[in-house]
Amino acid sequence: MASETKSTPINRRWLPLNALRAFDAVGQNLSFTAGAQALHVSQSALSRHVISLEDLLGRQLLDRRPHRLALTEAGAALLPVVRKSFDRLEQALNAVRSGDTGGRTLRVHMPPSLLQQMALPMLRDFRREFPDVLLDVSSSHVTGLPREDLDVAIVYDRPSVDDRVTDLLWMVRVSPVCSPEVAEQIQGQSLTEALKTSELLHVKLESEPRGLLWGMFVRQFGLEVDTDRGLAFDTAISAVQYAMSGGGVALADIDMFAQEIADGKLVRPFEAMMEDGYGYYLKFHAEDLGDPAISLFRSWVLGRFAAATGRAVSEMLDI
Repeated sequence: MASETKSTPINRRWLPLNALRAFDAVGQNLSFTAGAQALHVSQSALSRHVISLEDLLGRQLLDRRPHRLALTEAGAALLPVVRKSFDRLEQALNAVRSGDTGGRTLRVHMPPSLLQQMALPMLRDFRREFPDVLLDVSSSHVTGLPREDLDVAIVYDRPSVDDRVTDLLWMVRVSPVCSPEVAEQIQGQSLTEALKTSELLHVKLESEPRGLLWGMFVRQFGLEVDTDRGLAFDTAISAVQYAMSGGGVALADIDMFAQEIADGKLVRPFEAMMEDGYGYYLKFHAEDLGDPAISLFRSWVLGRFAAATGRAVSEMLDI
């Protein structure tokens, strides 16, 4: 029976929409109970729908383990496609219902510091150039992909391999920065002395110790400095703003904050610079390569960030 099912292509005339909705609810919650509650149906009805979908596909989508569910490889491949398809249907239906059918809404995620420091003017320009593409922008303090599945995500992370299309925007280069007042106070000191006598400002990374980046920095330059002290912030922009107020020394992305350095609001008292292994990446699902709105946004973002980081490097070389 399974071989007959697999040999017959599935077409839209008999898409099992109820079964797909059931799988979406169960897969998102990894629970038949929670899935049934989300759809306001009985657990037994939900289970029957999921089993019928598995029979149709000839593949098991859920691994029914004692006390918990897990997605199989086939289930993990199908779930984001089903989820996104229902999301787009929901958006389109609501747009038609409200009479707002003028454009496509693209759901985009960006890290908060990137959004505030560099991306807001870019997004404004994108809207001016492409008014038919509506943007729904979210931001969260995460390293790597956000928990919510969106159309496009710009993430801050180490290089990694997954099933998404990934474009590198730039690799982060960090250097100690501070206010002009603090730079004057530590003038004449060695890098070690300056870091020992200054408040160290940290940026917290998810699932990492608070002093990770400063620890990497002092090890790379062979410095004997206690990096566990100081203040820790959720975002790089908060740490840099605190540094600009005269509060201490931050380890900051010199490309992201190139304008503040060029304007003299932020000072690099030492030339020491480190590539910390993190970067900013644009990610989206491979099945969306043919989506015109995502393709347009991708090309536009790659061009704008290439220009922005190129200007930043030129400004740094001119200082």
